[in-house]
Amino acid sequence: MAQKIVAGNWKMNLSAGEGKTLVSEIVAGDRSSDVAVMVFPPSLYVQKLSEVAKNEISVGVQNFNPNESGAFTGELAISQVKSVGSSIGLIGHSERRSLFGESDAFLKLKVDAAIAQGFQFIFCCGEPLEIREAGTEFNYVKNQLEASLFHLSAEQMKNGIIAYEPVWAIGTGKTATSSQAEEMHAEIRSWLTEKYGEDTAQSVSILYGGSCNNKNAKELFACPNVDGGLIGGASLKAESFLEIINAF
Repeated sequence: MAQKIVAGNWKMNLSAGEGKTLVSEIVAGDRSSDVAVMVFPPSLYVQKLSEVAKNEISVGVQNFNPNESGAFTGELAISQVKSVGSSIGLIGHSERRSLFGESDAFLKLKVDAAIAQGFQFIFCCGEPLEIREAGTEFNYVKNQLEASLFHLSAEQMKNGIIAYEPVWAIGTGKTATSSQAEEMHAEIRSWLTEKYGEDTAQSVSILYGGSCNNKNAKELFACPNVDGGLIGGASLKAESFLEIINAF
C-alpha cells in the first residue's frame, strides 16, 4: 500500500519569518496521522525549518546538484543539504526542465546521485498543453520516466516518489479533471507493474501536482491511484494546506 503524502512546494515565495510561522502552524495543526507531510522551502530556510518541524514533517529541497563537490557556483550537493536536516529533494519539476534546461540525461544523474547517497526524492513528470491536445500524453510521460527513472532496480525504486504534473495545469488555474488525473496515474502504476512487478508498483506513491488545492483535493484524492498531492500556491497558507492534508 502506497504512503499517502501531501507535499508543499513553496517555490521562490515567503520570507524566513513567514516560513517559520507556516511550519509552526502546520506542526501545531489538526492533521491526519496517516498522511506524510512535506514542505519544500527555499534552500536558505532548510536548517531553521528542520528544527521547527521537530520530525513531525519532512523539510526538503527544491533542487540539488548531482556532483559531490567542486566548482559549481550557486549549486548545492546532497551531502550539504543532508547536513542541515533535509532528507528529500525534488527532481524534474517542469520549471526546472523549462526555465533551467534540465534534460532527461541530467535528471538521471540526479536520480543516481540520490540513490547513491540514500536521499529520498520526488520525481516529477508531465506533459505540456500541445502534447495533451495531440493525444500523445501517455507516450510523452512514459518516455520521461524511461529516460530518467526506470533504469533503477525494484529495491531502488522504493526510495522514490512520482509526481504527475500536467504542465498545462500548473499556475494557470486550470486543473485536470479527476478522471484525467486518475487515467494518467493508472497508466503510471501499470508501467511500474510491467517494469517492477505488482508489489513494488503498489508501494510507490504517485502524487498529483497540477493546481491541486483545498477546493478540489478531496475529489482528486478519492481516485484509486492518486496517493496525494504536490501542492504549489495552496501550500503557502496553513489553513488551506491543512485542509488538503485532511482531504483523504
